[in-house]
Formats: sequence, C-alpha cells, structure tokens
Amino acid sequence: MKIPKILLICLICLSCKSQTKKINGISFVASSDKITEKHISPVVKVSANYVALMPFGFIKDLASPTIIHNTNRQWFGETENGIIQYGEEFKKRNIKLMIKPHIWVWKGEFTGNIAMKSEENWKVLEDSYEDFILTYAKTAQKLKVDIFCIGTELEQFVKNRPDFWGELIKEIRKIYTGKLTYAANWDEYKRVSFWNDLDYIGIDAYFPLSDKKTPTIADFEKGWQIHKNEIQKVRKKVNKPVLFTEYGYRSVDFTGKEPWNSDRIIEKVNHQNQKNAMQAIYNQFWKEDWFAGGFIWKWFHKHQKVGGKNNNRFTPQNKPTEALIKKLYAK
Repeated sequence: MKIPKILLICLICLSCKSQTKKINGISFVASSDKITEKHISPVVKVSANYVALMPFGFIKDLASPTIIHNTNRQWFGETENGIIQYGEEFKKRNIKLMIKPHIWVWKGEFTGNIAMKSEENWKVLEDSYEDFILTYAKTAQKLKVDIFCIGTELEQFVKNRPDFWGELIKEIRKIYTGKLTYAANWDEYKRVSFWNDLDYIGIDAYFPLSDKKTPTIADFEKGWQIHKNEIQKVRKKVNKPVLFTEYGYRSVDFTGKEPWNSDRIIEKVNHQNQKNAMQAIYNQFWKEDWFAGGFIWKWFHKHQKVGGKNNNRFTPQNKPTEALIKKLYAK
C-alpha cells in the first residue's frame, strides 16, 4: 500500500520523537589527579553518554557567608583547570557534559540548611555565590557543555532569597548558552520557585521507597508510585522535562528506607538491594517521554581500586550493578 507523503513524514517525526536518546549519566567524582583515557574507558564501557563534573566551593559553617573556591589548596578536579582538563578528555570520547557545582560545609553539614543570620551576611553570600557560579558558567560556555546546573541542594538559600536567584539566572544566561537546571533535594523540588526560568526540573532523587530489608524490584516500583505522581504534578504545572541530577543506592540492607543516608557506619553489604533498586528506577522512568534521564551517584576515576564485593557505598563499580547499568544504558 502506498503511504501518502504527508503521513509518511508524520510517522517519521513520531518515530524520531519516541527514540529521543535519554541522558544516561554518571556523576564523575573529582580527584587530585588529571585523568586520561584509562580513567574514561570504564565509563564508556557502561554505555554512559553523559558525565556530571563537579567543582567544589567550601564554607566554614552553615552561617558563614564566604565561599572559598578555585584555589591551589583544592583537589585538581574540583577547580576550574581540573574541570576543563576532565571535560576536554571526555569530549574526545564523545561523552557529553553537565557541570554541577557543589558547596561543601565543614564537617559535612547539609547544604540545604545554609542560612545567614543578618541581611549583611546574606548580601555577602549572594556576592560570593555569584562569583563562584559565574566562574563555572564561563567554564561551561568555554567547553560548550550541554547542561549547567546553577546549584545543588540549597533549599534555605533558595527559599529566603528568591529575587537573587531570579537575577542570577539572568546573569548566567548572558554568559552561557546551553541548557540550565538546578539540583533540588528530593524533598525540596516542589517548593522551587524558578523552574519556569530553567530548562529541566532537576531532582536529586533519593526518595524513600521501602522499609523492607531486601525489597524486590516490584517493592521498589510500588514505592515509586506516590513520588512519581507528585513529580508529574510539578512537571505538568511548569511544562519542563524532569532530570534526575543524582540518583543511586548503597549496597546495604534497607537501602530503600533512607536512600540519602551516607553515614559511614558498618552495615551489611547487600548488592542485590542496589541492583533491584536500580532496575526499578529504570523501569519506572526511562520509558517516560517527559523524563530526560539521570546521573548515577557516583563514579571514581581509579576504577580498579574502588567498589567491589565488600563495598557498601553508593558506587556501582565492580559490583553486579555495574553490569546491569551497562545493559540498561545500552538500550
């Protein structure tokens, strides 16, 4: 049967839309070293098409207004020169980039609680943060990075200073021409006021899914339903695609109960939990046309020396989940 030309064009367009490639990303941890092909090859082998590169700024405590960044006292990969070197190496292998600046608070306190005690200090923080973030917006433009993340888990800062964030986005747009997102914590994203000004709704997706010691894939998928519905409400309201700026699970018992928990305590290794949780999140989201993809937390450059059978941390490296990621991302 001869298909009319206009219908054929429509079918081709629909086919292209349905086959839009997801962001199959890895959060690539900054180190003290430069990277080479040997550090990138394992990322290529798991079929990742994106990496998130993460420069760091540091503050003394939750009420401190000054961000220290891009100094020779930091690890190389946390600095501007390091991001450029890492980015250029990944681009040689046709892996796309997201630059996602982080702040580290002394003693590891949660960045979402950063809040100033005076208007004067809020102003200092705003100036310091703008300097920090525009440094890496310029770097992102120089590298022709596909996505730039304007902040990571800064709920109180975002909540208390909405005008600052609106103006900051405008300043970033003057410098950087790619796509923008913000990495909201899993319990923060519904209250972010500036999604309309960005290109992706960014979520660090550590949602609680199950209280069971070893949930099945079905258990994890059931746990996703309430959260998926809430994500959909926000997505429909602002009409933007959703990007999991981080997602991942530890290889421990009860990994679905508090997936954000990274306490360094001795817990029983449970690789099946990590694998089941990863399969479930893929099943629930990668089939959705409104879902852009995500970045696994996290991946270290010295592949052969991390992860493994006795490791209960977030990395999937040298664990059963690594082989699963390769299979899923290859799709």
